[in-house]
Amino acid sequence: MESPGDHAGHDQDHGSGHAAQSLNRLAFSATAHCLTGCAIGEVLGMIIGTALGWGDWETIVLAVALAFLFGYSLTMVPLVRGGLALGAAIPVALAADTISITIMEIVDNAIMLLIPGAMEAGLTNLLFWGSLAVSLLVAGTAAFPVNRWLIRRGRGHAVVHAYH
Repeated sequence: MESPGDHAGHDQDHGSGHAAQSLNRLAFSATAHCLTGCAIGEVLGMIIGTALGWGDWETIVLAVALAFLFGYSLTMVPLVRGGLALGAAIPVALAADTISITIMEIVDNAIMLLIPGAMEAGLTNLLFWGSLAVSLLVAGTAAFPVNRWLIRRGRGHAVVHAYH
């Protein structure tokens, strides 16, 4: 027969499991949000650089710059629409997204460089699009545990959620 104390410990297990699940859900949401901004900038940069016949490094610099621009913008727009001044929204976006975007950009561009012919493949080539898709998925996977760790410590996207 169980004592009331047995149930208390059992309830705590459910509580911590729920908290971990909630943290995972929040980290996944933050990663998907950040990956969306990165992907928009990365894809646009790769398209522009490839279409213009730029070299690998010029294309990557453009893609990274656009990834940061779109990543930060996707965080700032709802904050500004919610009434936060642009000057106050900028540091919030920087705090929320910089580490995540940096990880994603390092990973996805490294993969694009490592896949033979991916950067040189034309816009109509499946190798280009397949490599880009794989690189972005791996980049998001690499950023997830870091986003989870940051949120758990009240940093990263947890900063943004303080304004919701």
